[in-house]
Amino acid sequence: MLRFDQLLAACVGGCLAAMSGSALAQAYPAKPIRVVVPYAPGGATDLTGRTVGAKMSDRVKQTVVVDNRTGAGGVIGADIVAKAAPDGYTLLLASPAEIAILPHLQKMPYNVEKDFAPVSLASTTPLIFVVHPSLPVKSVKELIAFAKARPGQLTYASAGTGGVQHLAGELLKITFKLDMVHVPYKGAGPVMPDLVGGHVPMFFSGMPPAMPHVRAGKLRALAVTSTRRSPAAKDVPTMAEAGVPDFVFTNWFAYFAPAGTPAAIIERLSGEINRALKMDDVKQKLATVGLETLGTPPGELASFVRAESEKFSKLIKLAGAKGTD
Repeated sequence: MLRFDQLLAACVGGCLAAMSGSALAQAYPAKPIRVVVPYAPGGATDLTGRTVGAKMSDRVKQTVVVDNRTGAGGVIGADIVAKAAPDGYTLLLASPAEIAILPHLQKMPYNVEKDFAPVSLASTTPLIFVVHPSLPVKSVKELIAFAKARPGQLTYASAGTGGVQHLAGELLKITFKLDMVHVPYKGAGPVMPDLVGGHVPMFFSGMPPAMPHVRAGKLRALAVTSTRRSPAAKDVPTMAEAGVPDFVFTNWFAYFAPAGTPAAIIERLSGEINRALKMDDVKQKLATVGLETLGTPPGELASFVRAESEKFSKLIKLAGAKGTD
């Protein structure tokens, strides 16, 4: 049995720990917060980070800076955060590639479960299958027939090897036995000038970077990869409606901190991010380009990532996708 003095010490220690956690959260943040986006400016990850960051800055009275660190399909930026000090001043705004896909394709410099602390699932978006108007196709079926007649001649872009755009292209190839060449970029932003310029003819894009060009007539949308039509592109059919059933891809964007970040700070960050995501102007701004805002507690994000990792592991085996090793 515990002696009275031992029991008293344990109680005091527990109270002090709770008080120190509370004090820590109240004092935080005392300097700018850096949000590492592992892709170039102009994509859905970047747009989510900048929109939420502006609202957070107003609330916490500190600047929230988006730091674009591109390369290796998002791995370079993610690794920076994995190795950062766990003090709440460096966050990762991740996509599926560096968290749930590439770990099944290649050796990684970090361990997702051991090196990251989940904070919040911020937003999701379907992909939109777009082509350059010079491509003489107006439907997915026409595109498939066109590609079959020209083996090895067509290229398709992705925002990086191992990302959802890459896997969507690979699944289309394997489903219809197409011979097309994958061209990876360092994010969706850099794809757009080449796509609009006709240097690469097709792309399973996130909605945000593609929609302005679709509306301007510079790109032709063939389908979206959701189970229902997107409110941001009501005239664009789903892949199922276009004749390709069971072709559902969702891109998502989530905040992570380095493992070991104090729980009080994780809770503060999650609360501020989720508060921003629930603001009407934030929801409306992101919805116009096809992003659905969410905002979840850390535990819910952890469960979501485990399920996504398992899903993509199965899809990678089906598609026979290969990494860069």
